[in-house]
Amino acid sequence: FRLLIGPEGGLSDTEVHQSQEAGFTACSLGPRILRTETAAITGLSVLQATFGDL
Repeated sequence: FRLLIGPEGGLSDTEVHQSQEAGFTACSLGPRILRTETAAITGLSVLQATFGDL
């Protein structure tokens, strides 16, 4: 798995395009805006809850 965490203001259109070309699939943690370090922990927690220990 690869997890790309963007800045609080979101990714630019160029960054979105580049990440899609690199094979990333867009997803969201919902409408809330999280600090970068909180988003990383939350994203990893979702992966672990879904797939178990990786």
